[in-house]
Amino acid sequence: MTTAPRARHAQGGRGARERILEAAADLFYGNGVNATGLAELAEAAHVSKRTLYQHFRTKDELVEACLRRFQDDQVLGNELALERTDLPPVERLLALFVPPNGDLPLRGCLFSNTAVEIADTEHPVRVFVADHKRDFAARAAAIAGEAGAADPKALADQLAILFDGASARAAALNDIAPYAQARTAAATLITHAIPKP
Repeated sequence: MTTAPRARHAQGGRGARERILEAAADLFYGNGVNATGLAELAEAAHVSKRTLYQHFRTKDELVEACLRRFQDDQVLGNELALERTDLPPVERLLALFVPPNGDLPLRGCLFSNTAVEIADTEHPVRVFVADHKRDFAARAAAIAGEAGAADPKALADQLAILFDGASARAAALNDIAPYAQARTAAATLITHAIPKP
Protein backbone atom coordinates (compact mmCIF):
# COMPACT_ATOMS: atom_id res chain seq x y z
CA MET A 1 0.00 0.00 0.00
CA THR A 2 1.30 3.34 -0.90
CA THR A 3 -1.68 5.64 -0.69
CA ALA A 4 -1.59 8.24 2.06
CA PRO A 5 -4.64 8.53 4.32
CA ARG A 6 -7.52 10.75 3.27
CA ALA A 7 -8.11 14.27 4.59
CA ARG A 8 -9.78 14.64 7.96
CA HIS A 9 -13.29 15.91 8.68
CA ALA A 10 -13.76 19.25 10.39
CA GLN A 11 -13.28 19.34 14.14
CA GLY A 12 -16.06 19.10 16.70
CA GLY A 13 -19.61 17.77 16.47
CA ARG A 14 -20.57 14.29 15.44
CA GLY A 15 -18.29 11.81 13.79
CA ALA A 16 -15.75 11.40 16.59
CA ARG A 17 -15.04 7.79 15.66
CA GLU A 18 -14.38 8.75 12.05
CA ARG A 19 -12.09 11.61 13.09
CA ILE A 20 -10.19 9.27 15.41
CA LEU A 21 -9.70 6.71 12.63
CA GLU A 22 -8.59 9.36 10.15
CA ALA A 23 -6.16 10.90 12.64
CA ALA A 24 -4.85 7.42 13.50
CA ALA A 25 -4.31 6.61 9.83
CA ASP A 26 -2.39 9.86 9.31
CA LEU A 27 -0.24 9.48 12.42
CA PHE A 28 0.35 5.73 12.22
CA TYR A 29 1.28 6.01 8.55
CA GLY A 30 3.43 9.11 8.99
CA ASN A 31 5.09 8.47 12.35
CA GLY A 32 4.56 4.80 13.11
CA VAL A 33 2.35 3.02 15.61
CA ASN A 34 4.77 2.98 18.53
CA ALA A 35 5.75 6.63 18.12
CA THR A 36 2.13 7.79 18.19
CA GLY A 37 0.79 8.47 21.66
CA LEU A 38 -2.89 8.49 22.53
CA ALA A 39 -2.75 12.09 23.78
CA GLU A 40 -1.30 13.18 20.44
CA LEU A 41 -3.93 11.15 18.63
CA ALA A 42 -6.80 12.63 20.66
CA GLU A 43 -5.53 16.13 19.96
CA ALA A 44 -5.21 15.46 16.22
CA ALA A 45 -8.75 14.03 16.14
CA HIS A 46 -10.14 16.95 18.17
CA VAL A 47 -11.56 14.66 20.84
CA SER A 48 -10.86 14.14 24.52
CA LYS A 49 -8.95 11.05 25.65
CA ARG A 50 -12.18 9.99 27.36
CA THR A 51 -14.02 10.09 24.02
CA LEU A 52 -11.20 8.19 22.36
CA TYR A 53 -11.46 5.44 24.99
CA GLN A 54 -15.25 5.32 24.57
CA HIS A 55 -14.70 4.31 20.95
CA PHE A 56 -11.53 2.22 21.35
CA ARG A 57 -10.76 0.54 24.66
CA THR A 58 -7.08 0.04 23.84
CA LYS A 59 -4.49 1.28 21.38
CA ASP A 60 -4.29 -2.22 19.93
CA GLU A 61 -8.01 -2.10 19.20
CA LEU A 62 -7.55 1.24 17.45
CA VAL A 63 -4.61 -0.04 15.39
CA GLU A 64 -6.62 -3.03 14.17
CA ALA A 65 -9.66 -0.83 13.41
CA CYS A 66 -7.45 1.52 11.42
CA LEU A 67 -5.99 -1.32 9.34
CA ARG A 68 -9.44 -2.87 8.88
CA ARG A 69 -10.73 0.49 7.62
CA PHE A 70 -7.94 0.66 5.04
CA GLN A 71 -8.78 -2.86 3.90
CA ASP A 72 -12.58 -2.61 3.94
CA ASP A 73 -12.86 0.92 2.53
CA GLN A 74 -10.47 -0.01 -0.27
CA VAL A 75 -8.01 2.85 0.10
CA LEU A 76 -5.10 0.54 -0.50
CA GLY A 77 -3.50 2.22 -3.49
CA ASN A 78 -1.91 -0.23 -5.90
CA GLU A 79 -3.62 -3.24 -4.37
CA LEU A 80 -6.82 -2.02 -6.00
CA ALA A 81 -5.28 -2.82 -9.39
CA LEU A 82 -6.37 -6.42 -8.85
CA GLU A 83 -10.02 -5.30 -8.78
CA ARG A 84 -9.92 -3.38 -12.07
CA THR A 85 -12.22 -4.75 -14.74
CA ASP A 86 -11.00 -2.39 -17.45
CA LEU A 87 -7.65 -4.18 -17.77
CA PRO A 88 -6.76 -7.70 -18.94
CA PRO A 89 -5.30 -9.98 -16.25
CA VAL A 90 -1.61 -9.46 -17.10
CA GLU A 91 -2.05 -5.67 -17.06
CA ARG A 92 -3.81 -5.89 -13.67
CA LEU A 93 -0.81 -7.74 -12.27
CA LEU A 94 1.64 -5.22 -13.74
CA ALA A 95 -0.45 -2.30 -12.45
CA LEU A 96 0.58 -3.34 -8.94
CA PHE A 97 3.92 -1.70 -9.66
CA VAL A 98 2.81 1.77 -10.77
CA PRO A 99 4.76 4.36 -8.73
CA PRO A 100 2.64 6.28 -6.21
CA ASN A 101 1.51 9.78 -7.05
CA GLY A 102 2.10 12.66 -4.73
CA ASP A 103 4.86 14.27 -2.81
CA LEU A 104 7.72 12.50 -1.11
CA PRO A 105 8.53 11.19 1.47
CA LEU A 106 7.39 7.66 0.78
CA ARG A 107 6.33 5.66 3.82
CA GLY A 108 5.73 2.22 2.36
CA CYS A 109 2.90 -0.09 3.34
CA LEU A 110 0.99 0.63 6.56
CA PHE A 111 0.36 -3.10 7.01
CA SER A 112 4.02 -4.06 6.66
CA ASN A 113 5.19 -1.13 8.77
CA THR A 114 2.79 -2.10 11.55
CA ALA A 115 3.93 -5.75 11.48
CA VAL A 116 7.55 -4.62 11.87
CA GLU A 117 6.64 -2.57 14.94
CA ILE A 118 4.86 -5.44 16.74
CA ALA A 119 7.28 -8.21 17.65
CA ASP A 120 4.72 -10.74 18.95
CA THR A 121 3.66 -12.86 15.97
CA GLU A 122 0.57 -14.02 17.90
CA HIS A 123 -0.59 -10.44 18.55
CA PRO A 124 -4.08 -9.90 17.04
CA VAL A 125 -2.81 -7.01 14.89
CA ARG A 126 0.04 -9.16 13.50
CA VAL A 127 -2.47 -11.95 12.78
CA PHE A 128 -4.70 -9.44 10.96
CA VAL A 129 -1.76 -8.17 8.89
CA ALA A 130 -0.71 -11.73 7.98
CA ASP A 131 -4.28 -12.56 6.94
CA HIS A 132 -4.38 -9.44 4.78
CA LYS A 133 -1.10 -10.33 3.08
CA ARG A 134 -2.30 -13.90 2.43
CA ASP A 135 -5.56 -12.57 0.99
CA PHE A 136 -3.61 -10.24 -1.31
CA ALA A 137 -1.57 -13.19 -2.63
CA ALA A 138 -4.75 -15.25 -3.10
CA ARG A 139 -6.36 -12.46 -5.12
CA ALA A 140 -3.19 -12.15 -7.21
CA ALA A 141 -3.24 -15.93 -7.75
CA ALA A 142 -6.80 -15.75 -9.06
CA ILE A 143 -5.73 -13.07 -11.57
CA ALA A 144 -2.63 -15.09 -12.50
CA GLY A 145 -4.92 -18.04 -13.17
CA GLU A 146 -7.07 -15.88 -15.44
CA ALA A 147 -3.89 -14.86 -17.26
CA GLY A 148 -3.06 -18.52 -17.92
CA ALA A 149 -0.16 -19.05 -15.52
CA ALA A 150 0.87 -22.69 -15.23
CA ASP A 151 1.25 -22.30 -11.44
CA PRO A 152 -0.82 -19.26 -10.39
CA LYS A 153 0.02 -19.55 -6.69
CA ALA A 154 3.77 -19.63 -7.29
CA LEU A 155 3.56 -16.59 -9.58
CA ALA A 156 1.37 -14.72 -7.09
CA ASP A 157 3.78 -15.42 -4.23
CA GLN A 158 6.67 -14.11 -6.33
CA LEU A 159 4.72 -10.98 -7.30
CA ALA A 160 3.74 -10.41 -3.65
CA ILE A 161 7.42 -10.46 -2.67
CA LEU A 162 8.21 -7.97 -5.43
CA PHE A 163 5.25 -5.81 -4.37
CA ASP A 164 6.27 -5.67 -0.71
CA GLY A 165 9.94 -5.27 -1.62
CA ALA A 166 9.30 -2.36 -4.00
CA SER A 167 7.25 -0.57 -1.35
CA ALA A 168 9.85 -1.12 1.38
CA ARG A 169 12.82 -0.17 -0.82
CA ALA A 170 11.06 2.93 -2.15
CA ALA A 171 10.39 4.00 1.45
CA ALA A 172 13.97 3.29 2.54
CA LEU A 173 15.44 5.26 -0.37
CA ASN A 174 12.62 7.84 -0.59
CA ASP A 175 12.66 7.13 -4.32
CA ILE A 176 10.02 5.72 -6.67
CA ALA A 177 12.59 3.92 -8.87
CA PRO A 178 12.08 0.52 -7.14
CA TYR A 179 8.54 0.38 -8.54
CA ALA A 180 9.79 0.51 -12.14
CA GLN A 181 12.50 -2.04 -11.32
CA ALA A 182 9.94 -4.35 -9.72
CA ARG A 183 7.60 -3.96 -12.71
CA THR A 184 10.40 -5.06 -15.06
CA ALA A 185 11.08 -8.10 -12.87
CA ALA A 186 7.35 -8.84 -12.64
CA ALA A 187 6.99 -8.72 -16.42
CA THR A 188 9.81 -11.28 -16.74
CA LEU A 189 8.22 -13.57 -14.14
CA ILE A 190 4.82 -13.33 -15.83
CA THR A 191 6.28 -14.06 -19.28
CA HIS A 192 8.00 -17.20 -17.98
CA ALA A 193 4.95 -18.31 -15.96
CA ILE A 194 2.47 -18.26 -18.83
CA PRO A 195 2.95 -21.11 -21.34
CA LYS A 196 3.27 -20.07 -24.94
CA PRO A 197 0.25 -21.07 -27.10
